[in-house]
Amino acid sequence: LKSFQTKTENVFFTPYRANLPRNMIENSMFEEEPDVVDLAKDSTTFPALDPDEVVYEPRSSRLLVRGLGENEMDEDEEDCESSARLLGMSFMNRSSAHRSTSSPYTRQSPPRSCSRPSARTLVVCVLFLVIVVSMTMVLYFLPECTFTKSGCRKQTTPAEPVYPISTNGEMFPWAQLRLPQSIQPLSYELTLNPDLDKMTFTGTTVITMTVRHDTKRIVLHSANLNITKATDVTVLEYKPRQQIAVKFSEELKAGQQCVLTLNYSANLSHTYDGFYNSSYSDKDGNKRVLAATQFEPLSARKAFPCFDEPSFKATFQIKISRKPDYMTLSNMPKAKTTSLPSGLQLDEFEKTSVKMSTYLVAFVVANFTPISKNVSETLVSVYSVPEKKEHTEYALDTACKLLEFYNSFFEIVYPLKKLDLVAIPDFLAGAMENWGLITFRETSLLVGKQSSLLEKQVVASVIAHELAHQWFGNLVTMSWWNDLWLNEGFATYMQYMSLQTVLPKLDIGNLFLDVRFRALEKDALNSSHAVSTEVNTPEQVEEMFDSVSYEKGASILLMLNASLPGDQQFRKGIIQYLNQFSGLNTDTDNLWNSLTQVDVSTQHQNVSEMMSSWTSQKGFPLVTVDRKGDQVTLTQEHFLLTSDNATHTSSLWHIPVTYINDTCSLAPDCKQVFTLKTKSETLKVPQSIKWLKLNHGNTGFYIVHYGDDGWAALIDALINNVNVLTPEDRASLIHNMFALSRLGRVSFRQVLSLLNYMTNETETPPVTEALLQLNNIYRLLDKRQETDFVSRMKVRILSYFGSLMRNQTWDEEISVSKQELRSALLETACNLNVDSCIRQAKALFKKYVESNGTAHIPGDLQRVVFTVAAQSEESWSTLLEKYSKVSYDAEKRKMLQGLASTQDTRRIAWSVSGLQGNIIQTQELPLVINTVSSSFSGYLFAWDFIQENWNQLIEKFPVGSFSIQKIIKSTTSQFSTQAHLNQVQGFFSSLKERGSQMRSVQEALETIRLNQRWMDRNLPSFNEWL
Repeated sequence: LKSFQTKTENVFFTPYRANLPRNMIENSMFEEEPDVVDLAKDSTTFPALDPDEVVYEPRSSRLLVRGLGENEMDEDEEDCESSARLLGMSFMNRSSAHRSTSSPYTRQSPPRSCSRPSARTLVVCVLFLVIVVSMTMVLYFLPECTFTKSGCRKQTTPAEPVYPISTNGEMFPWAQLRLPQSIQPLSYELTLNPDLDKMTFTGTTVITMTVRHDTKRIVLHSANLNITKATDVTVLEYKPRQQIAVKFSEELKAGQQCVLTLNYSANLSHTYDGFYNSSYSDKDGNKRVLAATQFEPLSARKAFPCFDEPSFKATFQIKISRKPDYMTLSNMPKAKTTSLPSGLQLDEFEKTSVKMSTYLVAFVVANFTPISKNVSETLVSVYSVPEKKEHTEYALDTACKLLEFYNSFFEIVYPLKKLDLVAIPDFLAGAMENWGLITFRETSLLVGKQSSLLEKQVVASVIAHELAHQWFGNLVTMSWWNDLWLNEGFATYMQYMSLQTVLPKLDIGNLFLDVRFRALEKDALNSSHAVSTEVNTPEQVEEMFDSVSYEKGASILLMLNASLPGDQQFRKGIIQYLNQFSGLNTDTDNLWNSLTQVDVSTQHQNVSEMMSSWTSQKGFPLVTVDRKGDQVTLTQEHFLLTSDNATHTSSLWHIPVTYINDTCSLAPDCKQVFTLKTKSETLKVPQSIKWLKLNHGNTGFYIVHYGDDGWAALIDALINNVNVLTPEDRASLIHNMFALSRLGRVSFRQVLSLLNYMTNETETPPVTEALLQLNNIYRLLDKRQETDFVSRMKVRILSYFGSLMRNQTWDEEISVSKQELRSALLETACNLNVDSCIRQAKALFKKYVESNGTAHIPGDLQRVVFTVAAQSEESWSTLLEKYSKVSYDAEKRKMLQGLASTQDTRRIAWSVSGLQGNIIQTQELPLVINTVSSSFSGYLFAWDFIQENWNQLIEKFPVGSFSIQKIIKSTTSQFSTQAHLNQVQGFFSSLKERGSQMRSVQEALETIRLNQRWMDRNLPSFNEWL
């Protein structure tokens, strides 16, 4: 995980791998060299290089720092200094001293007098000098050349790294983001002493390590920790990369084991990562304080010094002191408790029975209450604050069912003795998969007795995701964050697949279809990235937690499974993968190889060959259909919304194209498969076939364009009989048509032509997809104050869905799919100020208030009811009063969305007060900003707010994090004018290292340009079309 919500929050729920520098190279690279007379000054001030420090020079020049050549430094010294500061490095002795003073090219002083040379002599001398100078320059600038006594013999001399300066002024002996590979931790013994009164903690970390190759230093991570004592060693710190180095006078030898003991102190974090403090009010109104952890991706180092990278797996034994009225939890069961002379108690936990990455370590100090159940020799418990114990039963029941399912499906039993699911009152992510101690937001784990199935679906989805991680991510872990999708894509896929089997009443298929559509929209941008992509900075690590790693990762796994023969090859392949790499770290190729090796049919498929095209390049294909008689030509190209000469790609995918036709379109065995590997290929179909529908069930991650004739045939078929295609296929056509309109391949008139069949549509997937797309256009027009077109769009939406809106009830609804349909329809109706919708919502709120909360509003209708109520001054105040008292978190969150939807600017200002965390929890600020941004009155206010408060925002939410991504998208995605584009570009450019380089910024700018392009292209014709 870090699992996050995949539905939109406003209208309705809506290999090129990182080949990072190798850290270890062959010993043959360190053979003794002849004496060297180098052009660069002999760098005696730098520590000797370990094997894992050596990097190859680029061919272009002998670089001191990435992008900065020696000569560039001399020519533009000031630029070089600023670049060095940005890289966090310090240049030492930079000047002419870089060059040898014994250069053979020293100019001699001219004699005091000289006879005048002849013209011929002058010409010869000039030519000679030109030749000498030319040869000198060629030799001097020859790439990869080191001058030795015997000339330019060696071609691959490693460049000297430039070392940064540690906090005490000494040279820090490491100059890379990734840690050296010279040391491997084996085990940690952690003792933590939190003081929840002073909001501080002290700790002792004892690390047992093995030496992989000779070294005089150990480099590990530490952030905001004050090292108070280290055992007979010197500790240096380089804060910009959150690294510390322990130096030794004697060399540690390969094969040795050593033990490092570090004592330290720190403040509990006031953000949502590391070891942080949280609080809540109990039933008597008293403030209760607790401490919890969130270490993924880079924050274990904020709680204890450690090798904080996924590949440094080790065992952990943890001790935590506490007051007698508190309890503690960690990854393993408690072994014993000891009373201390200070009156505190020391809880000691069993040593982990598995090796773990540091980001999976977790502990909680709180006063929580559990309910428990034994399943397959594992004690499963759900913890909450005492007041919410009654809301934990559904989570326990769901977790037990899913644990049994995963044990059976993976054929590997969950390896720990216990599995705790803990609801944290103040928690930013949806949940976190810590091994044996999964932490959740309260809204992601707790379900009230009157909760709707839609609310239970949310909780079950998050639990299913996090439990899947106990195998994908915990047991087998990606080697580095560039392959995060191996964790998150698999967990996302398994959450949908498992719930379809374990809890079919939750009807999870509609949600999975929706998130696949949304993933396609993100991946159509030029600012997207490959599933497996290079990650070189902490901000880039944070940005990997996005829809590409989660939803696209899950989507391509679904496509792969759907394309494999039978229903067992995929399962057997992942079982082999889990068994082969249990306890280890992997990359994407390991997964594809495991799936290729499992051949259960006569139709052997090279999975690695097929799937590498989907993970090593960004984006996805557009498949164009051209039919002439019985010949159907399929052509693929990159579906790229922003395309020009600079971004033109020749990308090709290995596409398992599925298709159906008018003679057989509904039964599962109607599906046929054609593999498109090249730019264009042809298949044959009977000439009598009227139409083809590709990408059956939308299981493939691509978009289809049928051409004018193909679209016309499909539209006619739907108008004649809406049930000629499945609801998923109808939704797929709607999504593809809108996407092609955004690309400019079809006109908006063609979009409306397809939507004409919607008056006969009653199924959830096509209705919700059409509503989402039309609402997006409606809001863009509204923000541009195109009042005439806004009115026309309202009329058009109501012409399609007005009848269906009027048919919706306001009572309890049992079916999840019908709840999804109803909430989407009624939220749109009330947003368009349909009188009947407004009246019903007001009446339901009045009944709720007058009953003093005993009259229940159905869960799927709460947001629309609270949003309507918040539009009047009196009801807004009443809703605020209810918000401050209600205990059920899902209901409280919908009240907050209602409060934030107000058109009153004073109240909008109050809504974003969550930055202070007083009435509104800071964790809810991204949701509030998203809600405020959706309204005409709020969207400019929200944009101004993030500009004014950017520094405070990135203090609470890390640069590049999912929360920051969401805030940027919410506040900019509805801009469509050049003035707003200039404003957004100017603001983010000014941030520099505080966020200007984020991928989400590039995505925001690209989205504004696309909005502007779509409006410029279509507005002139709206008079005719609408």
